[in-house]
Amino acid sequence: MPSDTTARTAPPKQPMSPKPGPKGGIESDERRSGMRTIRKVAPYLWPDDKPWVKHRVVWAMVALIVSKLISVTTPFFYKWAVDTLADGGVPAVALGAIGLTVAYGFGRLMTNGFQQLRDAIFAKVAQRALRSLALETFEHIHRLSMRYHITRKTGGLSRIIERGVKGVEFLLRFLLFSIGPLILELLMIGGILLYLFDVSYLAVVAVTIALYVWFTFKVTEWRVKLRREMNNQDTDANQKAIDSLLNYETVKYFGAEHREAMRYDKAMEGYEAAALKTSYSLAGLNFGQSFIITSGLVIVMVLAAIGVENGTLTVGDFVMVNAYMIQITMPLNFLGTVYREIRQALVDMGEMFDLLEQPQEVQDAKNAKTLEIKGGMIELEDVHFGYDSARPILQGVSLKAEPGQMIAIVGSTGSGKSTIGRLLFRFYDVGAGALRIDGQDVRDVTQTSLHANIGVVPQDTVLFNDTIRYNIAYGRAGATQSEIEGAAKAAQIHDFIAALPEGYETQVGERGLKLSGGEKQRVGIARTLLKDPAILLLDEATSALDSETEQDIKDALMRAGKGRTVLTIAHRLSTIAEADQIIVLEKGEVVERGSHDGLLAKDGRYAQLWHRQQADES
Repeated sequence: MPSDTTARTAPPKQPMSPKPGPKGGIESDERRSGMRTIRKVAPYLWPDDKPWVKHRVVWAMVALIVSKLISVTTPFFYKWAVDTLADGGVPAVALGAIGLTVAYGFGRLMTNGFQQLRDAIFAKVAQRALRSLALETFEHIHRLSMRYHITRKTGGLSRIIERGVKGVEFLLRFLLFSIGPLILELLMIGGILLYLFDVSYLAVVAVTIALYVWFTFKVTEWRVKLRREMNNQDTDANQKAIDSLLNYETVKYFGAEHREAMRYDKAMEGYEAAALKTSYSLAGLNFGQSFIITSGLVIVMVLAAIGVENGTLTVGDFVMVNAYMIQITMPLNFLGTVYREIRQALVDMGEMFDLLEQPQEVQDAKNAKTLEIKGGMIELEDVHFGYDSARPILQGVSLKAEPGQMIAIVGSTGSGKSTIGRLLFRFYDVGAGALRIDGQDVRDVTQTSLHANIGVVPQDTVLFNDTIRYNIAYGRAGATQSEIEGAAKAAQIHDFIAALPEGYETQVGERGLKLSGGEKQRVGIARTLLKDPAILLLDEATSALDSETEQDIKDALMRAGKGRTVLTIAHRLSTIAEADQIIVLEKGEVVERGSHDGLLAKDGRYAQLWHRQQADES
């Protein structure tokens, strides 16, 4: 491996959210986003690696076509039944009209039956797509860098995912079963009207459909903007609610319940206004659609009535024309709903695909190898790093931790201590220089193998809203109960757990809020001890413990660190006096290094920090 790696630079900071295009180009951006969404969703209908999906799609289409054929022929039975009633006597009524009426009802039943069969066949395809896309989104969010996650808004993010995933099934179903089949049905009905009646009937129907489609598309495009505004207000309100609930204790500390309620209500006020505009515009759309359809229906029925009066049409023909016009009305009304919902689904899913297109700042190299631990030596060589280019954090830090050593990093707040831990775990990549483990640059190994060999006890341990057993067992998949209890004993928390009414099955609450800070910290330590990593990273691991418990945990961590390389980031200097080497950071630079006694003898920066803490404790 080449030693000169300073030429490597961190990737540019990715955008947190897509930016709107210039004024006047928003519609074209939306169209591009809609086409992108359709291109991404369409493969779920016809995947190369899932033949059964293709088979289901084909059979669903067969059921659809059969239902449409039955649908357009059913009004003929209605016509024949009416003509029979008009022309025949009692026997005709008994034998002909009743039979034709039953056939008409059976035809309608079969139409609905094949539609339901279509939905049943296609359901598994839609649910598979929904599940696959939800999983892809979930995995992608976990792959995004720390930089993204510290700037995200959890409430808004969850809403985007929820709306996007729900749109998958709808979009797939209506892409396949709505637009194309609707056009097919309208063409078939138009052909029948042209063949059996006058061209004027077809002309009226064509003009009615054209006006209806034009009006629907125009108004729906306008309503999409209103719906987007409503979505934004909904996301904002949900974000404020989630944020307030996550900070429940802070709200209570400052007596800010009313303030939070007003803040939430203000967001809901914006949502209410947007929702009202959406509802009013929907009422206008529905009335306009009804006016156009009714006008066309009235004109066609007037033509048919004139035909009956002239003797060119029978009463059955009049009834059949009416049936076809009603049959046209239903899919056209459906077209308005479908187009509106498809546009909305495209907007909702577009936001989710924007999320899926967020770049991974930290990625495995093309030929990344598995990290091979030979002893656990950690080496930082002239490392430079800054979360923002205008604000450098580390400026040429170099240090080496030999296998089995305990290296402590101390310094004042903001000196870059915790940043080194984040770089070691590769939450970020160094801006320049190199960080190696046993001679392997962490950028050249897989993140999975890197994370598997490093155990972290953070300053603020966050637990899952599950049992204590689950949270400790999270350290290693498949751990036995005896192994879990062994880790708990090593972390000095087993006796506390055993004394609880439900023991290891005790629920810890969201983020572990049912436990004290010290109890959460010890569960976190037990979790890391169970992982049994080659390298231990302790980031203020005993900060939440009292002095007596701190000493017990310190002893446990010392035992756990035997034979491992331990990197300790500490503020309380009494916890790292036994370290093999202490690194003192100031403003991102190493100002001192050495043993505890050696640094005290130098009477430099470390000695100042030590004496100040001793005085504070006294």
